[in-house]
Amino acid sequence: MTIAIYPGSFDPITNGHLDIIIRATKLFDRLIIGVYETPEKSLLFTTEERAELVRQSVTTLPNVEVRVFSGLTVDFAKELKAQTIVRGLRMSADFEREFDLAMMNKKLSPDIELVCLMSDLKYQFLSSSLLKEAARLGGNVNDLVPKHVAIALTRKVNRKM
Repeated sequence: MTIAIYPGSFDPITNGHLDIIIRATKLFDRLIIGVYETPEKSLLFTTEERAELVRQSVTTLPNVEVRVFSGLTVDFAKELKAQTIVRGLRMSADFEREFDLAMMNKKLSPDIELVCLMSDLKYQFLSSSLLKEAARLGGNVNDLVPKHVAIALTRKVNRKM
């Protein structure tokens, strides 16, 4: 059985993330989405909220599971007996960052492979940071996230104002 993990902060999950998830489910027997507990960036949603938003987004995908993790991604992969880490690439800046991470992960755990999936063209510009900024400024982001995420995002940014 091939097991892959797709790690990220998912603050919040976007349709771009879902595109990568759906495509990865066709490549692996089991896909575990790892919601990173303590990324080095300010978060809008708590870890529990982020994990729940992801869970609600993948209910129709039978080979997907959502877990929270902290520490090294390769240690999370080893713990789950995953052979592969899945990442999405949007632009060349993503490639440089992912390349650096891949080299460090390969050094730390040579047996774990990295698979990068290119973002769909319609999501090339989309990032959670940009999405949150647009939502904070009153932009309509409804077509960029699942409906339940749009509702949660609107509530959250309206509370923060």
